[in-house]
Amino acid sequence: MIGSIVVGIDGSDTAARAAQRAAELANALGAKVHLVSAYKPMSGARVGGEPGPEAAQWTVQRSMHADSVLEQAAVRMRNAGLDVHCHAVNGDPAEALLNVADEENADLILVGNRGMTGARRMLGSVPNKLSHHANCDVMIVATS
Repeated sequence: MIGSIVVGIDGSDTAARAAQRAAELANALGAKVHLVSAYKPMSGARVGGEPGPEAAQWTVQRSMHADSVLEQAAVRMRNAGLDVHCHAVNGDPAEALLNVADEENADLILVGNRGMTGARRMLGSVPNKLSHHANCDVMIVATS
């Protein structure tokens, strides 16, 4: 039985399609959805010495973007009656998904197939990394 689904979103059309598929599954199975958006803080410009307040400002803006992406998707899913939890995570997208899946004892990680073709397929992608390191099932949906 699938009771908890983790899905990564980043504001892209392909991630929105993956989130839609996760919502369909969650609705059919009565599962919780954990939306994950990873971000990396941008460093402030430095002339010398320690970074100034600009560095903190960029960090906040990046995490605020992740929060905004999460909230937009969560509202749509909650309006459809789903139990949704949001996770804005500082770091690598694949690691963020793996960590949330472990923390929440997820039964499934669902991602789009973005990055599964061309050079990125050989060099690594989020779906590829998940398929090799997840402690739960991984579903890669056709989104591109």
